[in-house]
Amino acid sequence: MAVDGDDRCAELVVVPDVVGLEVGRAHRVAQAAGVALAPPDPDGPPLGALTWPGEYVVTAQTPVGGSVVHRWDSVVVRFVAAGGTAGGDEPRRPPPHAPPAAAPLDAG
Repeated sequence: MAVDGDDRCAELVVVPDVVGLEVGRAHRVAQAAGVALAPPDPDGPPLGALTWPGEYVVTAQTPVGGSVVHRWDSVVVRFVAAGGTAGGDEPRRPPPHAPPAAAPLDAG
């Protein structure tokens, strides 16, 4: 039996729509459906390492919800910190403003 292309033995499953879910919940939904969530960079750290600690929300996924894939195929997800739009190495909030300079004292 060939192991490439459509000749795989794994059964087919429907990809759930996890966009908008918190990553932990999205992971549980994906596992229940029989697929595995994965980060965009296959050579980078695993999804758990990228999203812990903290709260992150899934913003996009490939393949999209409703697609049919083989059981335990990967669903690549993109995510942001909950309540923010910054990605990866971008700052999560603006840096604090410097305090205003003190007015010079009047020597007179």
